[in-house]
Amino acid sequence: MNRPANALRGEAMVAVEGGHISLRPTFAALVACEDELGPLFTLVERAAAGGLKLSEMVSLFWHCRTDADAAVTRAEFSERLTQAGLAAMTPALKILLGQILSGR
Repeated sequence: MNRPANALRGEAMVAVEGGHISLRPTFAALVACEDELGPLFTLVERAAAGGLKLSEMVSLFWHCRTDADAAVTRAEFSERLTQAGLAAMTPALKILLGQILSGR
């Protein structure tokens, strides 16, 4: 859980208690997120308008996590992010949304 983010892969990191969560917006991750939340462009529009819900951000992060620990449930993952706070999540969200719009 402490491998550094690879900017060339569009990865982002969120610091949480006990380490970091690495995120990468792969095609499979984004399709899974879209299946759950609806069109990604709409998600980006909501974020730009300040209307992105915490649950949507957590969902995006859940699907984009690269070092998925099978023992961590989605509820535990959500709690870790919530405890880290919005200030800790915002830089990673910005990177992921940028990758959704621009790709690499």
